[in-house]
Amino acid sequence: MKSPTVLFVCVHNAGRSQMAEAFFNQLAKGRARAISAGTQPSNTVNPTVIKAMREMSIDLSGRKPRALTAEMMEQANRVVTMGCGVEGICPATLVKSQEDWDLEDPKGQPLEKVRQIRDRIRAMVQRMVEEL
Repeated sequence: MKSPTVLFVCVHNAGRSQMAEAFFNQLAKGRARAISAGTQPSNTVNPTVIKAMREMSIDLSGRKPRALTAEMMEQANRVVTMGCGVEGICPATLVKSQEDWDLEDPKGQPLEKVRQIRDRIRAMVQRMVEEL
């Protein structure tokens, strides 16, 4: 049986969704997997996010933001959008099983603020993994 897949979606796939995917895959230990994507993917992962995640011994420096595809949505058992309420634009309005995590965008934020966002994402992902 194929393990469940969680899809984390944000606009640029350069911060929140990248952190959520990395934490989920670390914490789920193979019982389920996560992927992430963006509706308007950036060219690179946010350098401040890379730095904040490196502090947690997770290296995102080799990651590249990906575009959301219909195939990703079809394969996902659960879809989480990141910050629709904050930005006023929901990146995945056509996504099934949608829930939105009200998270601030780390773009342009100082490292201390990105750490707070990172820690909140980790706690939310931890709860999700515990529900498996």
